[in-house]
Amino acid sequence: MSQVGSVRKRKDASTPAKAKDALSTGVAAPLVAELQTPVQAKPGAEWDYRIALAIITVLAFVTRFWGISHPNEVVFDEVHFGKFASYYLERTYFFDVHPPFGKLLFALMGWFVGYDGHFHFENIGDSYISNKVPYVAFRAMPAFLGALTVPVVFTIMWESGYILPACILSACFVLFDNAHIGQTRLILLDATLVFAMACSLLCYIKFYKERHEPFGRKWWKWLLLTGFSLSCVISTKYVGLFAFVTIGSAVLIDLWALLDVNRRQGSLSLPEFGKHFTARVIGLIIFPFFFYLFWFQVHFAILYRSGPGDEFMSPEFQETLSDNAMTANAVTIDYYDTIQLRHKETLAYLHSHPDRYPLRYEDGRVSSQGQQVTGYPHADANNHWQIIPLTNDEILGHHVKNNDLVRLRHVVTNTMLLSHDVASPYYPTNQEFTTVPMEEAYTNRLNDTLFELRIEGGKAGQEFKSLAGQFKLVHHPSKVAMWTHTTPLPDWAYKQQEINGNKNIVQGSNVWFVDEIPSIPEDSPRLIKEERKPTSRPFILKWLELQRAMFVHNNALTSSHPYASQPYMWPFLFRGVSFWTHADTRQQIYFIGNPIAWWITSSLLAVFAGIIGADQLSLRRGIDALDSRTRSRLYNSTGFFFLAWATHYLPFYLMGRQLFLHHYLPAHLASALVTGGLLEFVFNVEPSLDDPSFSKPGKKGTIEHKRHLPAREKLAGQSHLAAWAALGVTLTLIIGGWYFFLPLTYGYPGLSVAEVNARKWLGYDLHFAK
Repeated sequence: MSQVGSVRKRKDASTPAKAKDALSTGVAAPLVAELQTPVQAKPGAEWDYRIALAIITVLAFVTRFWGISHPNEVVFDEVHFGKFASYYLERTYFFDVHPPFGKLLFALMGWFVGYDGHFHFENIGDSYISNKVPYVAFRAMPAFLGALTVPVVFTIMWESGYILPACILSACFVLFDNAHIGQTRLILLDATLVFAMACSLLCYIKFYKERHEPFGRKWWKWLLLTGFSLSCVISTKYVGLFAFVTIGSAVLIDLWALLDVNRRQGSLSLPEFGKHFTARVIGLIIFPFFFYLFWFQVHFAILYRSGPGDEFMSPEFQETLSDNAMTANAVTIDYYDTIQLRHKETLAYLHSHPDRYPLRYEDGRVSSQGQQVTGYPHADANNHWQIIPLTNDEILGHHVKNNDLVRLRHVVTNTMLLSHDVASPYYPTNQEFTTVPMEEAYTNRLNDTLFELRIEGGKAGQEFKSLAGQFKLVHHPSKVAMWTHTTPLPDWAYKQQEINGNKNIVQGSNVWFVDEIPSIPEDSPRLIKEERKPTSRPFILKWLELQRAMFVHNNALTSSHPYASQPYMWPFLFRGVSFWTHADTRQQIYFIGNPIAWWITSSLLAVFAGIIGADQLSLRRGIDALDSRTRSRLYNSTGFFFLAWATHYLPFYLMGRQLFLHHYLPAHLASALVTGGLLEFVFNVEPSLDDPSFSKPGKKGTIEHKRHLPAREKLAGQSHLAAWAALGVTLTLIIGGWYFFLPLTYGYPGLSVAEVNARKWLGYDLHFAK
């Protein structure tokens, strides 16, 4: 793909003047446009663009804010992001897979209106009115950003030099889209994401327009604003990385052009090129990264109290939070204590019972027929294990420490935990865990009962504690770590979890902790609670730990969901998502785009690809069907928008996590820009004859130029009329589709059975269809 397209300044109220484009070379790879210094606009010019922008902006605010107080109940994912805003206001630590910027904006809005965060958005359908929640203020924030996105789209087209019908068309594809409206009227993150993504495109186009005056004040301003916009995108959701790919690709093409020794505006020396390269690294990588870190610093500064997110973090992290139950209730563990061990991820207890493994498993493999060791989800006496020292030199009262070799005796059956070189039930590569009688454990199976206790992040000689002492239990002879997973064993193990020895010791899911010490007397001095003050920890360590946890849990979102959808379904709007229903009034909010508009934009994406392919094929055969200006704009400007669509859509095919229709919204915005660009291309709107780029037939001011003047002006006028006519027809279609699906977007009025079925165009799984 090529760089951002031509930049134009209007000279009159009807037709923008084009700046001079580079001549096409006819090669397969498109050129970066080399434009002349823009012509200064006459006073009062472009009033038609300004009026259109004002009208579109007003309509954007009306469509986003109309009836925003309905419904006055929790809707869909408001249970998450409304809850997070409340936690911020209560200063209570929580965990989420998304970065903090978008959630901080919600908290800021709550703070503005004096909300204290008492309501935690537990269930869809909970009343906002009875719980006295300023939900309209929360919803107003995404609605405001969603409304501003529409004029940003218009301005992107305007700054890229497109004719007025093209600007209006692209903006109206977002303005009258039910999905964009529905997603921006609720307490959700996508309005922030899409707005920041659109701003990054606009700021980069503005930056590119300053390329003739590099390192000037405006050049730096728009470069840094591009970086700031990119930081806001990725600080809202990690899919914001796609915006970096879009801008980064354009920057690389731009740098490649600057490196050309045969540039029409003069080649750059290597030191000068180095300055350009360094400036872009600073503005588009380093500057956004520091803002990204800043939002996490704010996140940590606000959330200083213990909360529901504690369990996702390490004991060292939890010790930095006030009122943390884990650190407050941690008890030092002594030898011969009876303890209960729980797996950190699945929370299953280490469990055993007298039943034996079967002689053969379903795949024909043979077991040891030893006593079963499993993971059990409930408290039970069979979860009790006594921690035994390596030798009898350890006496009562001696503390267990990091890296000690220990044994675990199953209290109920009086057997010793053991692992050996026998395959586990489900994992032929992992070792079986079982128990053996005490006499055997102290004779010929002594080594097989030894386990090394490795405290996570522990220091040499560190005392082992309940709750806070998260650890890995590593079998001493074979160096496998005790591990479990959620796939249930067959009926012979009562569908409990498998316990086995994992050869990948460093795997984070090998971690366990001691949940309780049943044997400790109530009057033990170990139970005396000392007042603990939160500890401090370097920001970078907290940030790295949280990044890792976010990455792991984000990738773990692979379970099925009734409204999940695959990327191939999105451009053609095969299905949506049910957000909210109210049976008494037959009202529902169903997240779906404007089908007519989505089908148009998706079809024209294929048309654009076909045009590019046909042009390249023609050039290969020596046929130059396009003039240089048209080809330059097609590749450099519309091609940039197509690049934005591809980078925001195609990567989803590589993801294994849950995906939903709202993931397509940034790509849909880019497709609207492509559609506007194709409107100008299809009708081949000619530039004004006063345009300095006009050179055929004859140079401006020549006899040849003047001889063809009337015919060219007439053709340009016809092209403009055709573009306006196409705009009128298209707007009629998309406004009709928008209006038809409004009851599903706004949640009112309720629809009859016939009206619901009339809207099931592609089998949408709507409620109240019977």
